Amino acid sequence: MAGRDERVVRALVDAHGRTYAQEAGIRLKDTPRPLYRLLVLAHLLSARIRGSIAVATARALHEAGLRDPRRMSGADRQERVDALGRGGYRRYDERTATQLGDGARLLIERWGGDLRRLREEAGGEVPELHRLLQEFPGVGPAGAGIFLREVQRVWPGTAPYLDAKALQGARRLGLPQEPDRLVALAGRTEPAVLAAALVRAAIDADVAGDALGRAGSPPAPG
Repeated sequence: MAGRDERVVRALVDAHGRTYAQEAGIRLKDTPRPLYRLLVLAHLLSARIRGSIAVATARALHEAGLRDPRRMSGADRQERVDALGRGGYRRYDERTATQLGDGARLLIERWGGDLRRLREEAGGEVPELHRLLQEFPGVGPAGAGIFLREVQRVWPGTAPYLDAKALQGARRLGLPQEPDRLVALAGRTEPAVLAAALVRAAIDADVAGDALGRAGSPPAPG
């Protein structure tokens, strides 16, 4: 019979194990366009705004044709502002429109529009990837962490990547704080899926409560 922690992880993943890339309609592959769309999504998610709005905005940018760095950098600034507004990203639209244009140009000029070249420059080392990602305007430590949590699905060399936000979710659920132990509890679940589920528990007490209820476990103390 599965132990308490294993039941909680299983319940969490079964009910809430959907990556943010999946939610945004990004079919993540190790190719330039989906990797770029993930970078944009990570940028949007890192702002102080609801995740659902960031996801909707990522979809709006895609629908507007701003789905690769050349289209993003070549678009009129107002075109970017309008797409951000359609997604509901109005509070940060002016600044974010500028950052997305500048970031796209940086990606083209330094890495030929291909984030795999950034990975090569970093030698696949997670700390260096985390540092380089923060060179994009508007992508701070949180945004870099979001990108790495999601990209480990197609960049297995970065896995398992469970950052502070994912571990915050584990703490809320009364789970171990060691990434290796959490991955072991998740069994065959992909680390990216586990990370996304833990983050959802970190930012939404209802998600944590639902998982604990499904597992038949009382709330974690504190």
